[in-house]
Amino acid sequence: MKSLGVFDILGPVMIGPSSSHTAGAARLGKIARIIAGSEIKEVTFLLHGSFGKTYKGHGTDRALVAGILGMEPSDERLRDSMEIARERGIKFLFKEADLGDVHPNTVKFLMDTVNDTYCEVVGSSIGGGNIQISEVNGNPVEFTGNYETLIVSQRDLPGVIHSVTSILSKENINVAFMKVFRNHKGKDATMIFEMDNKISEKAIREIEKLELVHRIISISPAKEGE
Repeated sequence: MKSLGVFDILGPVMIGPSSSHTAGAARLGKIARIIAGSEIKEVTFLLHGSFGKTYKGHGTDRALVAGILGMEPSDERLRDSMEIARERGIKFLFKEADLGDVHPNTVKFLMDTVNDTYCEVVGSSIGGGNIQISEVNGNPVEFTGNYETLIVSQRDLPGVIHSVTSILSKENINVAFMKVFRNHKGKDATMIFEMDNKISEKAIREIEKLELVHRIISISPAKEGE
């Protein structure tokens, strides 16, 4: 059984009435922004279940926009996030949606960036400010954002996993959890590493140079108290 942490019992420091609807929503927004890879120009939030029913009254809308702006749940500016986004020329839209058999506090981000790239992320706020990301650009994934996280998009061929883990081992990176997701053998796949220590830029560049690696995303957890 998973032991309970202080966030599970007390919840995080945050602005707003609900850890699931504000703290978790802000964390989801921030991680979605990191995955998108550059500043967001326009975003549509597809809100499932209780997120869709109560997003205005619980401040979920402001928290999601705050995350897209890069704010932490404890940021005093969270209350004004929608006004700040408008001032920056960021367009945003909220829609209720049925996302299927998922947690009731689930959101799908449809994001256009300033670099004219498009990205989709699905994630859930599962209580106490904790989250889980379940899909990136239509590909299944699974990570919590509680660890230093490395997402490696790759071709599903022999040797890629060994090459990446060899670089991590050389960097003395301790991997807490590792999962590989693929839709079809030999096609695109995604590796998720949740690690105890942060990977260096040098190691990231080494992995990026691997022939069958398409893209790398490095995500750091929220600092304690945020």
